[in-house]
Amino acid sequence: MGTEFRYRGRVIKAVEVEFIRQLITVHPGDSRRQLSLKLCEVWGWRQANGALCDGVCRGLLLMLDRAGEISLPMARWESHPPERKRPSLPLDLEVTPLDAPLHAIRPLEFRQVRRTPAEALFNCLIEQYHPLGYTQPVGEHLKYIVYTMGRPIACLAWSSAPRHLGSRDCFIGWSAEARRRNIRFLAYNPRFLILPWVRVKHLASHVLGQIAQRIATDWERIYGHPIYFLETFVDPTRYRGTCYRAANWVVMGRTTGRGKNCPNKRPNRSIKEVLGYPLTPRFRQLLAEVE
Repeated sequence: MGTEFRYRGRVIKAVEVEFIRQLITVHPGDSRRQLSLKLCEVWGWRQANGALCDGVCRGLLLMLDRAGEISLPMARWESHPPERKRPSLPLDLEVTPLDAPLHAIRPLEFRQVRRTPAEALFNCLIEQYHPLGYTQPVGEHLKYIVYTMGRPIACLAWSSAPRHLGSRDCFIGWSAEARRRNIRFLAYNPRFLILPWVRVKHLASHVLGQIAQRIATDWERIYGHPIYFLETFVDPTRYRGTCYRAANWVVMGRTTGRGKNCPNKRPNRSIKEVLGYPLTPRFRQLLAEVE
């Protein structure tokens, strides 16, 4: 019996490795990306929204190449990303202080701005005013700007959830197989920003409550599947996470302080609180399903 490999939850058997070798032989002029796309088509390896799992597949091919199981063609070029420039704010951005009671600025308007002209404004505001700056969200993701009276007052980013998170997994109570199948039904909140000139009591918790009522619909419209659970991290040495608690988010535990590539059991980053918010009372039942 040949050696089996496991990559991102998929078991790769010896017969499949041999198929990849034959694919490379039959298409000697193909690039790594072209081979990856062909393999995804043959295997029916697609995301929930129908797109081919090209990035994941290329990672698998690279792993097998490094293990000496296949011989990939030479990379056509090396990627050298350009130095990222700090974006500039629009000249017409309204930055006068907004100091008012919440009822005076309602109703709020939530605009999902990913893949729209307003996405650049979102990226700029996060880069300029969020303590962590802007980083591209991972996997499936949405970006929201919250407006009142035509002016932006808050930004929220949502992305695919981390695959392994002990306190979260214990809180949900799902099996490893259920987690692999259903992790796409969770959304992670990596950035939440109230703009610094906005001083409205209870605004942050109100925004969290409002976004929880619409994000599942937006996610299904764009990605073709629902989400049942939200999660985020809070660094307790810097913040209390008061707005999340006020919006009924639950503290599920703490991280270990070790990233996924940590070589040992010693923390190599700050330990954070993990908070979650179920979008349906049946979240445990739905996330535990393996069929």
